Amino acid sequence: MQCWSDGHVGAAMHELARELYPICRSITGDGVRQTLGILRRIIDLKIHEIPSGTAVFDWTVPKEWNIRDAFIKDPSGVKIVDFADCNLHVMSYSTPVRARLSLAELKNHIFTLPEYPEWIPYRTSYYTENWAFCMSHRQFLELPEGEYEVYIDTTLEDGALTYGEYVVPGETEEEVVFSCHVCHPSLANDNLSAIAVAAFLARWLSTKQRRYSYRFLFTPGAIGSIVWLALNEAQLTRVHAGLVLACLGDGGPFTYKKSRRGDSEIDRVVSQALKESSTAHEIIDFFPFGYDERQFCSPGINLPMGALMRTPHGQFAEYHTSADDLEFIKAENLAVSFALCRRIVELLEDNRTFINLNPKCEPQLGRRGLYGSVGGQSGKGREMALLWVLNFSDGAHSLLDIAARSGLSFAQIADAADALKDHGLLAARPS
Repeated sequence: MQCWSDGHVGAAMHELARELYPICRSITGDGVRQTLGILRRIIDLKIHEIPSGTAVFDWTVPKEWNIRDAFIKDPSGVKIVDFADCNLHVMSYSTPVRARLSLAELKNHIFTLPEYPEWIPYRTSYYTENWAFCMSHRQFLELPEGEYEVYIDTTLEDGALTYGEYVVPGETEEEVVFSCHVCHPSLANDNLSAIAVAAFLARWLSTKQRRYSYRFLFTPGAIGSIVWLALNEAQLTRVHAGLVLACLGDGGPFTYKKSRRGDSEIDRVVSQALKESSTAHEIIDFFPFGYDERQFCSPGINLPMGALMRTPHGQFAEYHTSADDLEFIKAENLAVSFALCRRIVELLEDNRTFINLNPKCEPQLGRRGLYGSVGGQSGKGREMALLWVLNFSDGAHSLLDIAARSGLSFAQIADAADALKDHGLLAARPS
């Protein structure tokens, strides 16, 4: 049985990231299949294969890309760049090549990071056929004149786009969707951290009683979510809330990017969870760039889904470089991210809307044993919670709304609602 203490789950998530780290993933190919196969040891993922050429809204599922080997040999025949050493050395979706080039010609096919001369950048060319290598800028500056041998052994042919899906059924068909991207190679924070958190959150949820159903998507970025949305458009009305997860292993403060709607329940739930967590955080409005929230929140879809991160993409130096490694993410950071996601689920599950059955003036709480017997003193926390719940249980305000407005914790408000319900003063609002 899984132990859910912070220490145990943090270490388990980091170990999963360590196992996945060496795999060369892209938006298609065997790297994604291998990754999902490992995740199936944790949760019973259903694997989907969508053929190349499939039309999905304005897009087409691309050809499948796989890589076996790649290297650069210097004029003396020494292998100076080797895909086997670091899979970031080859631009993702590079076409096959075997050639001898001058240094000037080779430089047209090399990416570096002059501002971080020891790091290797991560680059892609998914929809334009090209090839390139990536290397440290320090090594680039040391390249001597002469003829170089370059070799990239890849295939780009009709195949499939692969994604994983795991559904945890609840009492209702209303769904909460968690999505993360699985298309990046050896990048730990972006996005092995979120893959690990999502996998263990799904496993934890499978052990709990649930009101909502939960759907976990492990898809290639952008095109994967577009595929899922296109294939499941008829069922999207079931989506009650959702989160895109990314970059959850670094030590930065949390960032929550609201849904396009801006005031959906998930926006208020995450805000409350962050407030109660006492961790540093920032809440930002939706904007149409970033991860797959821009697909889930496109105007013709407009699902109530936000995005949860620590340091946002592009705002940490290690982003899309070889420095986003297993040392950059920490087990304790993963554990805190997991705990926040778990709290978000708990708030979604426990949030209810009630109707005050005695709305004309306050009911006499003292004779029901719900109010202190000594008057003349300021309202205490529990008594204030009772009054807040009674006053705003009008069928229009949820417990979450009341907690946010009162400044009290959700737990205080929920406990007060339970007590009032037990004494016949509240009833759940009819669905």
